[in-house]
Amino acid sequence: MGTRAPPTPITPPLAIALLSGGLDSATAAALAIEAGHRVIGLSFDYGQRHRRELTAAAAVAEALGLEEHHVIEVNLAAWGGSALTDPAIPVPKGGVREGIIPATYVPGRNTVFIALGLSLAEARGAGSLVLGVNAVDYSGYPDCRPDYLAAFQALADLATRSGREGHGPRLWAPLVTLSKTEIVREALRLRVPIAATWSCYGGGEVPCGVCDSCRIRDAALVAAGRGDLAGAGVDP
Repeated sequence: MGTRAPPTPITPPLAIALLSGGLDSATAAALAIEAGHRVIGLSFDYGQRHRRELTAAAAVAEALGLEEHHVIEVNLAAWGGSALTDPAIPVPKGGVREGIIPATYVPGRNTVFIALGLSLAEARGAGSLVLGVNAVDYSGYPDCRPDYLAAFQALADLATRSGREGHGPRLWAPLVTLSKTEIVREALRLRVPIAATWSCYGGGEVPCGVCDSCRIRDAALVAAGRGDLAGAGVDP
């Protein structure tokens, strides 16, 4: 009788996850892992006042067991225009108003980040670029909306060699239509290290608890039954 060769191992598909250090991007990366992807994390030092999120991104990458984690410096603070990059502009604390894009919007940020993510994805042969953007429960940033993502996908298919060949990276934003409470529940189900994530825009070493990002996160944690993880007392 002849002998059969052992089956060739199937390598899981590769994905690039943009990892801010916040709860949303950590949950999106965890969903990619659950879907069977090997994941490389990509974070950005863009001159943000809440640079503490980069420490959180590294902790999340380690906790999730990402294959690699890269941090790229892109100085968007050089021309200001946002409360997150210009200390002269106060971080909003009065709540998100429908139809008003808040001062924490960073001009061109996601366009720059996604372009760099696509570059890494094509260079490494990754089939997906995983984004933690959300259009429902937060600020209505123009670069976090489904029509923006659809347009960028069309651009990516034209702008990359792999896209022109019909197998370019796909933008995947699994949280885009979820509420913040639904995202928290997904994070809990996936055992995302929530206490290691960082959402505060205040720029301190502990969460301020009063900026819009902190308040929305804390309210969602309370609604999901994990109020113990809410508030400025969380160990980062």
